[in-house]
Amino acid sequence: MLNLERLRTLHAFARHGSVSAAAEALHVTTSAVSQQLGKLEREAGQRLLAKNGRGVRLTDAGRLLSEHAARILSQVELAQSDLEAHRGQVAGELRMSAFPTAARGLFPAALADLRTRHPALRLRSCELEPELGVAGVARGDLDLAVVLDWYNKPMPVPDGLVKEPLLDDPAEVALPAGHPLAGRDEVDLAEFAGDEWITWGEGEFCHEWLLFTLRSKGVEPLVGHRAGETHTQLALVAAGLGVCIAPLLGRDPVPPGVALVPLKQRVRRHVYVLWRADADRRPSIRAAVDALRAAAARLG
Repeated sequence: MLNLERLRTLHAFARHGSVSAAAEALHVTTSAVSQQLGKLEREAGQRLLAKNGRGVRLTDAGRLLSEHAARILSQVELAQSDLEAHRGQVAGELRMSAFPTAARGLFPAALADLRTRHPALRLRSCELEPELGVAGVARGDLDLAVVLDWYNKPMPVPDGLVKEPLLDDPAEVALPAGHPLAGRDEVDLAEFAGDEWITWGEGEFCHEWLLFTLRSKGVEPLVGHRAGETHTQLALVAAGLGVCIAPLLGRDPVPPGVALVPLKQRVRRHVYVLWRADADRRPSIRAAVDALRAAAARLG
């Protein structure tokens, strides 16, 4: 009989391509992954892994079994969802993530509402950048994630995930109060060709969006400072160190010395929640989505 947890380990190895990456995804040691895969080989009676340089790769038998493992694990998720739906109770554990300003702007109200309405539900939340939240849900590390894309740059969503919109989040330019454009009713991004930008971390989705958008306006951005938190970015703006894009969600309070000016072409982030399709019937998922939608509606 093939062991389910060992199949889960094989599936993680197939998805992530190495023992160390599978261990990180499963939150175990590399030794534990190697031991589980070795035991699975003995259960299967065939070699599932072969040496590949300094690492290992799946054999043909390993690839075949990993494909079955993916289907088996999906069926287990469906069975758990159906049992939870049949019971009709919002219970168990729910693992959630949100990008930082959504965690600040939505999670306090939504999670407090869930705890009050469903005391048997154990909530686990964390801040993750959107692309990491998507990956976490796809891997099964998270049950749902609040993520975003921009009006002109959608974020790819893997097959097998379901998403539901929560809100459109308007963004403005934040600039020092003494900036020549601070008193304007609206501005164009092209007018900031000579300014230093305060942006997100290298490689993050929002940072890549900003570079893409500025370059589409014929502006090669001069990046002076990077900060993951909106309030850190705004503090740098207040100190006169540059300008930044400042979405509304999770932005307040804006520090003194910062002016906010709308853009001529309205800039918005689309904020939504996503989860795995095979978990769609879980009452806890539906309850969390409803709580997030209610929290988002109160912001409007």
